[in-house]
Amino acid sequence: MYPGTPSSYPPPPPSPTPTPPSPSPPPAAPALAIGHYYKTCYKAEQIVRDSVRKAVYANRGIGAGLIRLFFHDCFVRGCDASVLLDPTPANAQPEKLGIPNFPSLRGFEVIDAAKAALEEACPGVVSCADIVAFAGRDATFFLSNGRAYFDMPAGRYDGNVSLASETLPNLPPPFATLQTLKDMFASKGLTADEMVTLSGAHSVGVSHCSSFSDRLPPNPSDPSAMDATLAASVQVKCNRTGDPVVVQDFRTPGDLDNQYYKNVLDKKVLFKSDAALRSSETGAQVLLNAWIPGQWEQKFKAAMVRMGSIEVKTRA
Repeated sequence: MYPGTPSSYPPPPPSPTPTPPSPSPPPAAPALAIGHYYKTCYKAEQIVRDSVRKAVYANRGIGAGLIRLFFHDCFVRGCDASVLLDPTPANAQPEKLGIPNFPSLRGFEVIDAAKAALEEACPGVVSCADIVAFAGRDATFFLSNGRAYFDMPAGRYDGNVSLASETLPNLPPPFATLQTLKDMFASKGLTADEMVTLSGAHSVGVSHCSSFSDRLPPNPSDPSAMDATLAASVQVKCNRTGDPVVVQDFRTPGDLDNQYYKNVLDKKVLFKSDAALRSSETGAQVLLNAWIPGQWEQKFKAAMVRMGSIEVKTRA
């Protein structure tokens, strides 16, 4: 969910003694409903889907960006579209300019296109927060080649507070340990299994080399080190000038599928946070997602809906 992190990302802090997070209630949003706009704007979801379809067919990477946009919106102040807000004289540093988001977060133009079409069809009806959620759902459908379709409940209100300073504490970095990942997802009411499931979105998209440069070259004595063949391949690309990008999944780079979990097992993943899933705590889930046909897609659909319920605003 955090590919493309710029080189200004702070280095990982020293590892403190893990402290179990306080139990968090699961995300609950009783006011959200499937078909929320049926009576007020019955073509709302179709309009968003059409905008996403055009964008993904032109560039599948935008689909990966839309899934990531949904994740980054929900993990900071809940699913309220605060990630879309631009700088203003009163707030020069909104979320979209936070280190995990700028300049790598993509898909804003697709949300803008969908919003413009919706305003023409149903002025003032559909919230931006719901557009982001629908777009994440539709990108999932198209990138999975139709294998992962699901209904996304709606009824979210938009937020008006957006702070870049809140991005780093809430969005998992590419160097996150397993305990850090579990803690950060638990703080949003999501389980370790849902964390492993949502990590499968790393089967699409790209990453800036600066996000995993600390893993090159691989350390032979490190059991979590990157596969040497993959490391040699990406090292060539990363030796170019600037901060090049490489695909997250070298086997099926444009498809949202369970290949990610096979890559984790084979040590063919870029981030430390991906390699951490080979741990004894989560390795069994990785193995099942890798080899049981259709299991990961079913779990991913449910996890996306759960994520879409994080701290939603259901009234203005």
